[in-house]
Amino acid sequence: MSVTQQYLLDTYRARQHGEAAPPAPGTHDWQIVREWRDHRRFRAVLAERPAQGRIRRALHRWLGPRPRSTR
Repeated sequence: MSVTQQYLLDTYRARQHGEAAPPAPGTHDWQIVREWRDHRRFRAVLAERPAQGRIRRALHRWLGPRPRSTR
């Protein structure tokens, strides 16, 4: 059963019982992403690491400055 079919079934059952309809799939996706990001930053602070810009700094260290060609 797909997510959409499950949602429609849940909505039908809620209507039959006079309850509020469940939220549509994907309604709270961005909220979950924000909470995950905040939790990751919090864990970084607890571990005494920089909370922001870690990926960019890691990529810069990994890739390093590229030497320019002299052609």
